[in-house]
Amino acid sequence: MVNPNRILVLFAHPALEKSRVNRQLVKAIRGIDAVTIHDLYEHYPNFHINVKAEQELLLAHDIIVFQHPFYWYSSPAILKEWQDLVLEYGFAYGHHGTALRGKKFLSAITTGGSEQAYCRKGHNHFSIRELLTPFEQTARLCGMQYLPPFVIYDTPHLYETQQVGKYIESYRTAIALLRDNLIDWDHLQSHKHLNYYLDQVTNTPEPPLHVQ
Repeated sequence: MVNPNRILVLFAHPALEKSRVNRQLVKAIRGIDAVTIHDLYEHYPNFHINVKAEQELLLAHDIIVFQHPFYWYSSPAILKEWQDLVLEYGFAYGHHGTALRGKKFLSAITTGGSEQAYCRKGHNHFSIRELLTPFEQTARLCGMQYLPPFVIYDTPHLYETQQVGKYIESYRTAIALLRDNLIDWDHLQSHKHLNYYLDQVTNTPEPPLHVQ
């Protein structure tokens, strides 16, 4: 393999021992060449983040992934702390803050609610893409290309019906394709989720769009 994309997965789950899906997602991609899994709660149980070390990690990778459960329409607390401290002016943004320019950014999230709950007529009123807008704008401000998110909806139901496996495999496939640069980047941007792009390229029917 020639010059694979180096992928940094910034993983944030405050109760990993209770995780039904995220723990399996991490396990599925652990050991893949050129993929670094960085568990923020494991490294920083007291939230004392080593800013310099984190910035060096960012510099050493081409694709940055935020993987986490979707808590209160955002991320677990440590990932917000990480953003506040690590994405400094003069490093990540600002006139001389070009360190992340040209890198790619992906949100990989799990939700307890169904996809139907994330639309105008649904319980959560907004779509996942709308609720992830702060992450998208963060990526854009830092000069990164924001990719459609990888989203696993309705995780309690998936676990109960033993459908988790196909999503775990889909995530592993996504990471491998991103690493090997086997993504049609322009085509990907026409999909609201990375999952649905994968479904199309693997000939799996994409779910119908819900009213947004």
